[in-house]
Amino acid sequence: MKKTKSKRKSWPKPKDMMGLAPAEYDLACNILGREPSLTEHGIFSVMWSEHCSYKSSKKWLKTLPTKAKWVICGPGENAGVIDIGEGDACIFKIESHNHPSYIEPYQGAATGVGGILRDVFTMGARPIANLNALRFGAPSHPKTRRLVSGVVAGIGGYGNCVGVPTVAGETNFHASYNGNCLVNAMTVGIARKNKIFYSAAAGAGNPVVYVGAKTGRDGIHGATMASAEFDDNSEEKRPTVQVGDPFVEKLLIEACLELMATDAIVAIQDMGAAGLTSSSVEMAGKGGLGIDLDLDNVPARETGMSSYEMMLSESQERMLIILKPKRIEVAQRIFAKYELDCATIGHLTKTGRLVVRKNGNVDADMPIAPMVQASPEYSRPWKPAKKRKPVDARKLPVREPGAALEKLMGCPDLASRRWIWEQYDHLVRGHTLQRPGGDAAVVGIPGRKKALAMCVDSTPRYVEADPETGGAQAVVETWRNLTAVGATPMAITDNMNFGNPERPAIMGQFVGAIKGMRKACKALNYPVVSGNVSLYNETNGQAILPTPTIGGVGLLKDATKSVDLALKADGDAIVLIGATAGWLGASLFLREVEGREEGAPPPISLGTEKRNGDFVRGLIAKGQVNACHDISDGGMLVALAEMALAGRMGARLELPRTDSAYLFGEDQARYIVTTANAKRLLAGAKTLRIPATVIGTVSRDGKLALAGCAPISLDKLRQAHEGWLPGYMSSKK
Repeated sequence: MKKTKSKRKSWPKPKDMMGLAPAEYDLACNILGREPSLTEHGIFSVMWSEHCSYKSSKKWLKTLPTKAKWVICGPGENAGVIDIGEGDACIFKIESHNHPSYIEPYQGAATGVGGILRDVFTMGARPIANLNALRFGAPSHPKTRRLVSGVVAGIGGYGNCVGVPTVAGETNFHASYNGNCLVNAMTVGIARKNKIFYSAAAGAGNPVVYVGAKTGRDGIHGATMASAEFDDNSEEKRPTVQVGDPFVEKLLIEACLELMATDAIVAIQDMGAAGLTSSSVEMAGKGGLGIDLDLDNVPARETGMSSYEMMLSESQERMLIILKPKRIEVAQRIFAKYELDCATIGHLTKTGRLVVRKNGNVDADMPIAPMVQASPEYSRPWKPAKKRKPVDARKLPVREPGAALEKLMGCPDLASRRWIWEQYDHLVRGHTLQRPGGDAAVVGIPGRKKALAMCVDSTPRYVEADPETGGAQAVVETWRNLTAVGATPMAITDNMNFGNPERPAIMGQFVGAIKGMRKACKALNYPVVSGNVSLYNETNGQAILPTPTIGGVGLLKDATKSVDLALKADGDAIVLIGATAGWLGASLFLREVEGREEGAPPPISLGTEKRNGDFVRGLIAKGQVNACHDISDGGMLVALAEMALAGRMGARLELPRTDSAYLFGEDQARYIVTTANAKRLLAGAKTLRIPATVIGTVSRDGKLALAGCAPISLDKLRQAHEGWLPGYMSSKK
């Protein structure tokens, strides 16, 4: 960012800087040619916050691949849009609500769901599914249980009432999240290709219309709070957390979609982070226009609100719409039917300026273009992470497979999440074809033969060990999970959760992850169409594990061709697709069984990933497999156990090795499939030079039988797997 000279007379006191750095305040003064008013200062502070401006990350985000022939709209709008055929479009995005959820778990998580829903339906889509990726501190930490309880209740309470199914997600625990839990929420919606709505304002003189709930004082400076690290006084930030009402959101969805069916809308934008400020500035800025607002017309639920409070409030369930002048009555009639406010609060101008009036006074008069285009962009110094050495499995003690498997299946990161997803309505609307608990959710599209598959994934321990490999693996993991249900992966949305970017080591994690993601997306033709960055996730200098959460969406042209992970038919051959070297570095086995967090993560071969995945997807499309599961956390034996528990079937295994590295190594590009015709499958694999090995058969005997080892009881595994989370949440310790 260039240093500039302003006409300021004095500096604000440090506590009054509202999150702006001194050089940023100086730049604001230079743009205005004077010192800003309180309202103007607040507007600059939220628009230039990390949360809204991406000032530390946009240099690197620009390097991600965002285009493909099926991409209709990439990053820069409220959500990404892809073409899924037959005149249909899929609109989706993931966003974080990390800081608010740590301070006030229920409302933080609930309003995170509400916000991402608005990002999707503001573009004309009906939301069909919600997903989430949650990360909490160590189970032993005194705050963890309360955070889990509040966040899960908030997600369920909001999503269930809105009537959008929560169909998939992931939840993990690690001490690095003790001071900063992560709540990443994703929504997927469906629209017609020719009825997609964008946010760029057009038409000087067109009315600016406020719709939805009334404005209060909740959430003021929420964007700024989300752009700073925590300390011991973080609990004092509770007033910056928004309060949501899912019933109002449901009405808002229906009212907006009904209005979108008319020809009244010129542009539309939800009021998310930074509220009325960001929505008005971004809409006018994208359209190259000015905007004049009269805040006396803003529906308010509290008396005596100042222009500063109104412009920065992040009250929920609100939208800003540019309407055609002769269609205002249409909007008023629709929103009155749903008992929602609909008020004209301003108009577009040719001045290129944001003018804010209240009580007859002009409280802000500022140029929009430089406020957006001259916003800070930092090239932060970064240093690469130190390379870790691979773990020598030969030096590890010999472990009995059954005991190790039982410990893994009942550990916090692998235990069943049933306690969580049973609190979510995952069947509402009646189109959920694959429920939570599998590789990816599958949701049918009303009136169509096709379906969408969706999932969220990240392996932060890999990213910490090697950011570039970990970033690539996060992308690849979603690609495999979509493939495992038979879907063709189409595009991703990303949520980049990291610590303080002003620390070169943290910035190095971010840069490395982006580089890995870029390579994976390019190799797999799997573009990034939307996303979010959440930085400063640390407390008292302790950062979270670097967590690039990837949300993937894939297409099944024929929903009936989908498969799940459950073992099904007695006598089916169990086939391992992919090569196994036995890589234990950064694995769950090493952490949970050996008590060691060390070693380089498994290497990624993107060419191998594509070949193996395309082969597996082809098998599913041809109806040659009855079950499929990708191998990831915990390795091959964990994947087999998950398949056995899902299908309530056992397996007789004939493995070439039964050492820990072979059974629990996390080598990539691998799947387990079952088939009634192994000969045909193996012949096809051989032709394509795909490693494929029969490792056993499905049985009804209720156990996993490994040659040369004691049989493993599925009942015992189920108790460990299903029991940990309910037991933990019901414990008073």
